[in-house]
Amino acid sequence: MVGAVLTVQDVWNCLESIKDPEVPALSIVELKIARGVHVDGDKATVEISPTFVGCPALELIAGSIHEKLLGMGFKTVDINKSYTAQWSTDMLDETAREKLQTFGIAPPDLAGSVSIEVPTVCPYCKSTETQLENPFGATLCKQLYYCNSCRQSFEKFKTL
Repeated sequence: MVGAVLTVQDVWNCLESIKDPEVPALSIVELKIARGVHVDGDKATVEISPTFVGCPALELIAGSIHEKLLGMGFKTVDINKSYTAQWSTDMLDETAREKLQTFGIAPPDLAGSVSIEVPTVCPYCKSTETQLENPFGATLCKQLYYCNSCRQSFEKFKTL
């Protein structure tokens, strides 16, 4: 697209191709990390918010955005990190939840539900005979579960 007039939609399309490094089943658009886009000629500005304050992947995400947008032909790329726009797992739509499940990560519970009330469904065999093994998974945003039916360990996206 070098030399073409780039639009806000071009930027959103590009952001859709950037996967979250800690949750590669979803793009930063599907996770609602990418919050806003502004284009002014050959300058693009993207606003991002972390899923968790202190998310170690945010710098990597910002670098990926910067690199991809420069590659599209923008001369200047600004990444604004917003810590005031609160992120919630309720922002994930049904398609994003299904992609998590297909990838082997149990989607988060819906707001207002408590883990004790809502059994965690195994993303592999769909059993509810699961148990929390560790409240901390490989990343800050996930927990480690074990399925007693299929005997698989799996991660669950924490509910926020």
